[in-house]
Amino acid sequence: MKLNKFLNDKAKELEPKTIETRAYLYAHPELSSEEFETSKYLKNRVTEMGLTIEEVPESTGFTALLDTNRPGKTLGIRTDIDALPIEEDAHNLAGKRKYKSKNPGVMHACGHDGHMAIVLTVIKMLKEIEDELSGKIYFIFEDAEEIGAGIEPMIKHLENRGIEAIYGNHLAAFLDSGKISVDSGPVMAGAISVDFTIHGKSGHGSRPDLAINPVFASAQILSALSSAWANRIDVTKTVTLGLTQIHGGSANNIIPDHVKIGGSLRFFDVEEGQKALELMKNVIQLTAQAHACTVEFDPTFDLVAAPVVNDDDLSLIAQNGISELIPHGLVHDITWFASESFNQYAKIAPSVFAFVGMRNEAYGSGAEHHNNKFDVDDNALRYGVLATAKFAVDYLTK
Repeated sequence: MKLNKFLNDKAKELEPKTIETRAYLYAHPELSSEEFETSKYLKNRVTEMGLTIEEVPESTGFTALLDTNRPGKTLGIRTDIDALPIEEDAHNLAGKRKYKSKNPGVMHACGHDGHMAIVLTVIKMLKEIEDELSGKIYFIFEDAEEIGAGIEPMIKHLENRGIEAIYGNHLAAFLDSGKISVDSGPVMAGAISVDFTIHGKSGHGSRPDLAINPVFASAQILSALSSAWANRIDVTKTVTLGLTQIHGGSANNIIPDHVKIGGSLRFFDVEEGQKALELMKNVIQLTAQAHACTVEFDPTFDLVAAPVVNDDDLSLIAQNGISELIPHGLVHDITWFASESFNQYAKIAPSVFAFVGMRNEAYGSGAEHHNNKFDVDDNALRYGVLATAKFAVDYLTK
């Protein structure tokens, strides 16, 4: 109970600094694999708190080690650090936004600024009670999460560090501030990247009979896929069909020689996701042939992310800690159809990923992630700090 009081009091005391940190990071967003100033800022803050920096080769990501110099478990705590190529709206859902990006066309529209601020505050808190902890904590600052480019170098860097558990947070626009979900089992979807090109034969718009029109073939492919999804996918194992782009043609009187289509599939059941991938390729191939067209599947047209699956034991530790520190804060049966590179950390050690609510109607937060009206409720950050710090304390001391 003594440590619980410390965590509650310290999180409240440091809340203004946590908010200030998030405001600074929001104002200075950087794109995936270009987080040079962000990384420099984070390293300076972490070094000031006495942690040891470990660079990750071929990456703007890094880790910072808090070593108690007492034998014990080794924990990883992860944050992502990149922003998105989105031009922010000057308003959130309720009015003029409080903070502004200083980098035109770049925006923290997913909450990574909040994740970083939470972790920096957690470091300061845990450093103060270092004498009451045992073991080590690797704080993981993963770059390029949005494009999946930072995870492989990070996994390679961590694989021989003896890490026994990895914890992460994601601010969640679909949960109210003060609410946290950390159920066991699958909590975020796996993803299949869809990218293929239909090839026909170009010609003049006045003589379609002398051409092979990939536009019509593409239209029939989309229709056939819709029918296949309604009739061939297990209704108890949802796989979303998210086609988002179709490109073909350049003039009203020119039949193009190709049409490019892209999107993604999301799923929680890996076997059904794999089945959907093969079904989709088969439908595309056969429908294209029926229109005398050929298909080119991009090498990226494949499973690109497994679901995020929370370890049972770690989820229970997190749930118990949240219940102790944040009465009525814990909620259940929450899943998210977005995908996350966090799934890869399960290759290193058992892992757990918490959703920290940040929706506040009065403030104007709650817009979907990757949306130009996305905003984070300042009040949500303290709950992320409490959940993370409490998990670390419980894992290393109990």
